[in-house]
This record gives sequence, C-alpha cells and structure tokens, in this order.
Amino acid sequence: MGETAAVALSEVSIAFRLADGGAYEAVQSATLNVEDGEFVAIVGPTGCGKTTLLNVAAGLFPPSHGRAEIFGAGLDGLNGQAGYLFQQEALFPWKTALENVAIGLEVAGTPRTEARYRAQDWLTRVGLGAFAERYPHMLSGGQRKRVGLAQVLIRDPKILLMDEPFGPLDAQTRQIMGNLLLELWSADRKAVMFVTHDLEEAIALSDRVVIMSAGPSARIMGDWRVPLPRPRDIAEVKLERAFHELHREIWQALKDEVMKGYAQTGGG
Repeated sequence: MGETAAVALSEVSIAFRLADGGAYEAVQSATLNVEDGEFVAIVGPTGCGKTTLLNVAAGLFPPSHGRAEIFGAGLDGLNGQAGYLFQQEALFPWKTALENVAIGLEVAGTPRTEARYRAQDWLTRVGLGAFAERYPHMLSGGQRKRVGLAQVLIRDPKILLMDEPFGPLDAQTRQIMGNLLLELWSADRKAVMFVTHDLEEAIALSDRVVIMSAGPSARIMGDWRVPLPRPRDIAEVKLERAFHELHREIWQALKDEVMKGYAQTGGG
C-alpha cells in the first residue's frame, strides 16, 4: 500500500437544503482513509449516510464542511480515477452485453474494434464469454451484475466505489458474486469502498469494516481490521472462529444503531 491514501475524507459533513429553507445534516464530521489496494466496507442502518459518503468520494457533490482528497489531491468535480457500481443496474436495454461493456471505452475514444475485443475479454473474465450477444432482458440478475462489474472494471479505475451492488440478488448468487469480486480484486488490487447493510458480507470481503451511526447527523463510530487471511472463500471463511468473534464484537456496537434506524424508517 502506498503512503498516500487513495481516498481521504477529513472531518467531512454533508448537509442538504430542505424545501422549507431548513437543512438536513446527513453526515457529521466523518474522517475515513482508504489506502491504495485496501478493501474497506462501510456498514450502518438505513439512512445513515453510507451512500452519501460514497457520493462525496465520487465527486458527485462536495462536502458541506471538511475536505475530500484523492491520492493526496483535493477533489474538485467528478473523481476521474474512480469507477462506481450502483445498486440499480446501469445497463442500456437496447445494447448487447458486449456493447454495454465496450461503450465506456468507445466514449473515451478507443477504436470500436479494440473496445469490443477488450470487452469480450472482460466478459470472459466474469464468466460470460458465451453471452456477449445477449441483451440485458435475456440475462439473469446475477449475469447482469457480472456485466455491470465488467463495465466498470474495463476502464481500469484506481478506486472502486460499490453501493450495495449485490443487494437485490438471492443469497446464493450474492455469495458467487462476492467470490468473483474477490478473485478479480486480488489480481489487481484497487482501493475499494463497499457499502452494504450485510455485516457478514462486509467481514467476508474486506480488510476493514467501518460502521456508522443512525442518522440524522450520522457519524463514523467504529473501525475494525479484519484478521482473516487471504485468499478467501466466502462460504468457508464464515465457518471460522475468528469470523464469528469479529461479527459478535461489531454487532454489539452496531445493533442499537440498527434499531434506531429501523424505528426512524417506520420499520421499512
């Protein structure tokens, strides 16, 4: 890992103006560093500002207070060194899997033939080499997520921002996608900020687990290093004693905040 953090959020607060002229503070004084090559998961109750922090790191909006730096440089505008994988799919329904993966390169000026050659290679790497000519509606949910992952990784971002990317999938498919992500990440370790509600998923995937309090004015209230060796298989790592001990320790700190968030959202 390098000496300069890939993402450095320093005393970041984020407030949004309301229609009545007031303000809603989503996040308060959050400080978080993600080193180059480090996988950091952010966990917290619904509405606690996890995605908001991700959006600040993406440069989608500036912090109200504090500072965001990318590899030591202040972030002004969109973060061109980051790839963003959203919870909702970002595939064009009228384009094939191959075209969806290639389009990012083509828009950036890569010749069409080269872009499609590289797109085919990435589809093969995510296990969809034989599905290049299929349209999104012809693919399963897990397959569409694989296309989305290839779509982001083909541009070789230095930072990968992931907002509950496997949330809509069933448990078995999530596990398969988690192992695929770990395999791809291990081959070329990028800095990862991974937002999830699932504490087990966070521990199984990451080097560190950061937890946030319930909003409004959510804050970072804990940061745990995950002592589990790599490479990991998600199903196997969940059987280890160290996994259960860490899960128990983090859950003790997180459970009250989860109940607060649950109550604030009316149990939804």
